[in-house]
Amino acid sequence: MGFKTGIVGLPNVGKSTLFNALTRTAAAQAANFPFCTIEPNVGEVAVPDTRLTKLAEIARSKEVIPARMTFVDIAGLVKGASKGEGLGNQFLANIREVDAIAHVLRCFEDGDVTHVEGRVDPVADAETIETELMLADLESIEKRMQNLVRKIRGGDKEAIQQERLLKQAAAALEDGKPARTVDIAHEDQKAWKMLQLLTSKPVLYVCNVAEDEAAEGNAHSARVAEMAKGEGAASVVISAKIEEEISQLDPDEAEMFLEELGLKEAGLDRMIKAGYALLGLQTYFTAGPKEARAWTIPAGTLAPAAAGVIHGDFEKGFIRAETVAYDDYVSLGGEAGARDAGKLRAEGKSYLVKDGDVLHFLHSG
Repeated sequence: MGFKTGIVGLPNVGKSTLFNALTRTAAAQAANFPFCTIEPNVGEVAVPDTRLTKLAEIARSKEVIPARMTFVDIAGLVKGASKGEGLGNQFLANIREVDAIAHVLRCFEDGDVTHVEGRVDPVADAETIETELMLADLESIEKRMQNLVRKIRGGDKEAIQQERLLKQAAAALEDGKPARTVDIAHEDQKAWKMLQLLTSKPVLYVCNVAEDEAAEGNAHSARVAEMAKGEGAASVVISAKIEEEISQLDPDEAEMFLEELGLKEAGLDRMIKAGYALLGLQTYFTAGPKEARAWTIPAGTLAPAAAGVIHGDFEKGFIRAETVAYDDYVSLGGEAGARDAGKLRAEGKSYLVKDGDVLHFLHSG
């Protein structure tokens, strides 16, 4: 199951530098001019999780396979993108394909790096991009409503539902609010997601600060945090330059480097974790002599669907799941100890998988 987060931002905010560090490659060309990233670059990164290492030790696993998240570096956006300015149309098409948006904002002062608007104001930058996405959504809604007229006249239930949801979205957008602020009923969630509205996607604001401000942030990042709180969004502080340096070091050197800077963990780890939380994702594990592996599922996933992440046949032929909570697995020294202590449970099709569950699936076929 792939989860994609699109990295967006105005030109020259440090977006491609961050992407390079994130994927430990130089695949995205970072340069001091707009539109240096023309094709969206895609990178898969491991989701940091110390629990997996511990499970592998206990199970004596030969291989350790972390969960992964996909990041897409999307071409820089400028004012007027909704009307096709710059690489606007391409930007909007790329962003429709991601599950969440990591919005990189320039929160650093540097006379050598030009700002497309000639000033450093991350809140105004965020509003520029949000406005473009809202305008694009309004245009998309208008076109869709026109296409639904005939079906609605014919009494098509799906078309009637779509029209109702589109009207709800349009009302919010016309009020200057993104579509993600609309309260959608549970039975409408699937149809709502199918609309693929740009402003319905969850947003993580990434405050790119100078190297000496990475630990505490600055006045710019504080304003962004306040804005994010008001929107029900999330924000993290990162120095793209530090992350780029860390990406060139081995793990021990990187740890020492972070300690010297007074940082507990790499900003990228915080960003990945925040992206995970933003998408409402959780992790379950499988552990044995062959491998210890982390699997990503949305919170609220039932056992058969969780099994289906490993292989579709596991879901179709699901019989039961044997499960141990992570803490029990660790404290009791693995599966055998958990079984002896009565902490290994057999669960059926209605079991809601919990974050940290160590699972073994039994299936037919």
